[in-house]
Amino acid sequence: MTIASNDFPPADPAAATAPAVDDMPVLLPTREALLERLAGALPGSAEQPVTLLVIGLLRRDDGWPTSRTALAQVTSLLARSVRGDDWLGASGAAEFGIVFAGPEPTAEVVGPRLLAAIDALGIPGLSASAAIAPLTPDLSAGEVFRRATLSLTAARRVGAGTVIRYREPVR
Repeated sequence: MTIASNDFPPADPAAATAPAVDDMPVLLPTREALLERLAGALPGSAEQPVTLLVIGLLRRDDGWPTSRTALAQVTSLLARSVRGDDWLGASGAAEFGIVFAGPEPTAEVVGPRLLAAIDALGIPGLSASAAIAPLTPDLSAGEVFRRATLSLTAARRVGAGTVIRYREPVR
């Protein structure tokens, strides 16, 4: 007695050779998860320094959204670059948030290295800028994220390869 037919359609060879990482950016935790992670790290940030590093991709070519392949390559690079205590998530359409277990000066060294690594991928028209915002127990997760995105906007205006650390305005 036959329960199921063995007549399966032949496999599509193009599907078998397609890169499996095309959906990698979709697999990253979302902005909401990033805010939750920040909220969880804020209380202990007085004893163990924690810094938010946000990397934003820049396009110099046609202005279309960044391709999924390019996003997958950058995601893979960043995922390989984070340490065990760090956390990687998506903070926007072409933005990555890294909750970095360490002080600002260390993030100021890591940020330019990651931007150089993104540039070294050799994706035509693609570069990046970054922002650094320290976590302190007196801030909310939303405020830390606001400071990072404000600094990222400034870094993007300056240009590719720029890293800007949030600083309180002088009064």
